[in-house]
Amino acid sequence: MLSRLMSSSIRSLDREYNCTVRLLDDSEYTCTIQRDAKGQYLFDLICHHLNLLEKDYFGIRYVDPDKQRHWLEFSKSIAKQMKSQPPFTMCLRVKFYPPDPVSLKEEITRYLVFLQVKRDLYHGRLLCKTSDAALLAAYILQAEIGDYDPGKHPEGYSSKFQFFPKHSEKLERRIAEIHKTELIGQTPETSELNFLQKAQTLETYGVDPHPCKVKQNCYRGNDKEVTKLKFEAKTFHIYATQSEDRKIILTYFAPTPEACKHLWKCGVENQAFYKLEKSSQVRTVSSSNLFFKGSRFRYSGKVAKEVMEQSAKIKRDPPEIHRVGLLSTNGPSVFPGLESLRDSAHSTPVHSVSHGDSFMSSRGQMDDGSEASVSAVISDETYSPSDSVLPTPVAEHGMEMPLARHLNGAPCSIDEEKESGSMREGQAESGPSRRALRKVRSKPSPSSDVEELNKFILSVLRLFLVTIGLLFALLLLLIMLTESDLDIAFLRDIRKTPEFQQFHFEYFCPLRQWFACKLRWMGGFLVSK
Repeated sequence: MLSRLMSSSIRSLDREYNCTVRLLDDSEYTCTIQRDAKGQYLFDLICHHLNLLEKDYFGIRYVDPDKQRHWLEFSKSIAKQMKSQPPFTMCLRVKFYPPDPVSLKEEITRYLVFLQVKRDLYHGRLLCKTSDAALLAAYILQAEIGDYDPGKHPEGYSSKFQFFPKHSEKLERRIAEIHKTELIGQTPETSELNFLQKAQTLETYGVDPHPCKVKQNCYRGNDKEVTKLKFEAKTFHIYATQSEDRKIILTYFAPTPEACKHLWKCGVENQAFYKLEKSSQVRTVSSSNLFFKGSRFRYSGKVAKEVMEQSAKIKRDPPEIHRVGLLSTNGPSVFPGLESLRDSAHSTPVHSVSHGDSFMSSRGQMDDGSEASVSAVISDETYSPSDSVLPTPVAEHGMEMPLARHLNGAPCSIDEEKESGSMREGQAESGPSRRALRKVRSKPSPSSDVEELNKFILSVLRLFLVTIGLLFALLLLLIMLTESDLDIAFLRDIRKTPEFQQFHFEYFCPLRQWFACKLRWMGGFLVSK
């Protein structure tokens, strides 16, 4: 405790902090910020450095000493948000994935989104069939090295690059075949655009992992509309309704209260960004139904529609793009295994997904498999980059790894239907998206009623304690006013009452004299020192 106080005191004396931000091409931007600088200042510096105007899709992510990820809030002081000591280290990432990357106005924006999705592909967040994986990798290869040249590219050249956590020789041959025959003449810009067009049709486009565990067994369900997101300590609740107005609740358990709060804030931000028509409709939300309990948060950025309208007004010469080759295993790379572990603090390591695992979306969608215990494997039918040797960040907690998915639309969820215990399987489509997403529901638990009753009793108890506290504070305020020199009619009337006279002479005056005596004694003691 003493060391923390001392470090805080030393830190408060610093007037400037050094800050390093790792960019999407794995280069680093270093700057010096004032102690009271806000997140918006740093973000504007980075966007100016990148010559980026369509910046509302991006954010700055950092990891605290407890290995909990956070998005830097632009309206708050950087130093107050960071729990670590300077110099600060953060990274630039895509925070809100464009629903249609092709519609982005500027090529520099598409290139940065391309780098993010390519990173997602390697780290196992973008899952696809083998045929799709080969095509995506071939697009990356074409963007990196250009047309196939027998003089420069010997047999097995595609194996010198890493596109996924692990892949087979057959997949490598297929990547080289597509690169040699189907992509001749494509410029890096065209290859990147085709890559994004293909990637955004995949079901897991824009996945952001959040470690948590489902309360009950998961089943596939129908499409639902999320109405509220709540959390308390480690417990995260999603409230939703179906077309027949049946209310549904899903309960998740996060490994820590901080992780649960981060998940809640991500859900709130994504609901606001993708669902609302304009930012003036954004409201402050509370994590609890009671005003005195829980956290309050308000999304402070633009919404998707405003961002697209603003992008359409951009009129300038296209900025120059400095592309950097990232994938070769023979030279510096962001993607070799060791580098992926180094980057895991900013890009959550993937998890070997079993068929019983569930996937939750901070943009809203959830996926679920059947209840088999066999881990996913790479085959000719389905390619799963999440079958990886990379570590699971919550293995010590025994948690599953639901994935927070960014897609156009409201957060939808694995839910518990109170009115009925029946389970149905179905496919749900996320808003304007062409992808059918699987939703899952949970069967009611016998102990759910007892838990709800306990929560209600705790809420009533908190309300009672807060009411008593408010009444006590009002009583103290009234005593201070009546004993003051304020000459107000109702105070004069109170002072004339026998009860007040008795209280004044028997209690207040002796207590005041006692405090005055103690203060004089302390003053004399300090002077003698």
